[in-house]
Amino acid sequence: MKFLHLLGSAALLLLPLTAGSIRKAAPAQKDYEFQEGDIVFQGNAGPQSDAIRAATDSPYTHCGVVFRKEETWWVMEAIHPVQVTRLRDFIDRSLPGTFHAMRLKRPLDPAPARRARSWATGQAGRPYDLKFRWDDEALYCSEFVWKLFDKAGVQLCKTRSFQSYDLKDPVVRKIIDQRYGGVDHLPRNEPVVAPSDLAASPLLVEAPLRAGKKH
Repeated sequence: MKFLHLLGSAALLLLPLTAGSIRKAAPAQKDYEFQEGDIVFQGNAGPQSDAIRAATDSPYTHCGVVFRKEETWWVMEAIHPVQVTRLRDFIDRSLPGTFHAMRLKRPLDPAPARRARSWATGQAGRPYDLKFRWDDEALYCSEFVWKLFDKAGVQLCKTRSFQSYDLKDPVVRKIIDQRYGGVDHLPRNEPVVAPSDLAASPLLVEAPLRAGKKH
């Protein structure tokens, strides 16, 4: 898929920005044959990532979309803020064994791909949404990926509600208390989507490994 190569001109201006609170970890072992439009997943360290793991029962706490610029692979991601990151750096900061790459079973047609590319480019620099709201004033990682593909006419999964996740774990409740003032204040009608929801999409398959590589 060629639908993200124009991200470079706007998004590469943001390269000095870093992941901040996300700690580096040992590189994952899988070696993929990447193509533009692949969705990459990872697990990270930190309180928010711990809460996402507990609420979703998934190793994936963050995600982004791959594109190529001048012979280098990059990831467009909603982090702090929406920005581009070298794919190698994205992999290196993944907790061991959590890096995973998936792609659409059916490639996008050119016109929908252009719509998605145009929207994604326009999000560069947008702040990260700590309250996981569904408006476009700020974006969180899986919201960004979901909306990018939605602009191309592909809904990777159904959106959910906050209450559909497991909110009982103390690490989850702590984040909720800090950001919302308690579980009773969670917005009941707010659409939400987690990295694990995208990873479970029936429209995706795992990207192929490089020749000679095994799981």
